[in-house]
Amino acid sequence: MKKTIFCLALATGLLQSCTTKKAVVQSAPNEAVSTAVEQQVVPPAAAADQVEGYTETVPAANVSFDMVYVPGGSFMMGSPESEAHRKADEGPQKKVELGPFYMGKYEVTWDLFELFFKQNKDLFVKLDDDRVIKIDAITRPSPPYEDPSYGMGKDGFPAVSMSAYSALVFCKWLSTVTGKFYRLPTEAEWEYAARAGTTTAYSFGDDVSQIDEYAVYYGNSGEKYARVGSKKPNPWGLYDMHGNVAEWTLDEYKEDAYAHMEAKNPWHVPTVIHPRSYRGGSWDDDADKLRSAARSASSLNQQKRDPQIPKSFWWFTDSNYVGMRLVSPKNQPSPEEQQKFWQTVLDE
Repeated sequence: MKKTIFCLALATGLLQSCTTKKAVVQSAPNEAVSTAVEQQVVPPAAAADQVEGYTETVPAANVSFDMVYVPGGSFMMGSPESEAHRKADEGPQKKVELGPFYMGKYEVTWDLFELFFKQNKDLFVKLDDDRVIKIDAITRPSPPYEDPSYGMGKDGFPAVSMSAYSALVFCKWLSTVTGKFYRLPTEAEWEYAARAGTTTAYSFGDDVSQIDEYAVYYGNSGEKYARVGSKKPNPWGLYDMHGNVAEWTLDEYKEDAYAHMEAKNPWHVPTVIHPRSYRGGSWDDDADKLRSAARSASSLNQQKRDPQIPKSFWWFTDSNYVGMRLVSPKNQPSPEEQQKFWQTVLDE
């Protein structure tokens, strides 16, 4: 990772160069940006009535996906000490403010992800020349060592087994193809959206007896993931935030993250391959791992069956329970700001 890390103000897409030698928590990089973020932080109930989500269609591919509007606001990140099954890395609770963004209604599915890693260049040759050149310049994954879906299904099912790096390159590719900036959510954005205004262990409450209505997890999965949207959504209309597959975030995992977290738009800028943070629990997890505050960290164990030397940067052979969900800031960053972002997260 380069020593110069660009700070991302996630609500506005603004970036500023700041020199550091280690991972730090980044927020709005200057007073002007902080003010702009504050102006965008509005009560969720008010904003939800004013802005609708949208459907994005990938040009020439006839593949679309839905994005749900998530209003800016503040929440208590982490879990109270009284919450059942609470882990030490879920605290201390921290009040966090976030600007508005759009989030994928569902987890990214195979039909969309395969447009990326299977190349499909012939689909995009009719786009303008500049965009075709940029798409072709993005390195695509090598073929997986084995079926990354593990035979659990692809038509309408969540894409899994990609590394955090692969998920980020996919976001860059999608941003280039569509002309709209897409990325992974930060841990703070993910938990805020998962809670959807609630303060209970799950977005449906504390009563775990209701979980079968809202989540695919070890107790009801039949040892495989399900089609996206097969359970009830959370109060903001997001499906599978609890279970089905866990989801990569932008953050490097830090056990003591909340003790050093900024109050506005926090982000632990990653400097290592592992550990990265992923959230939500999966079809292979018990119910307590699906709580809104529960955190997970990646490790080399997710690649242990990969026989390649060196192991693949693109595929985590033993993570068929981890996928991804898209985020797009309401205020889109400029092309220059996007370039700095990709330089940061992809070490370009």
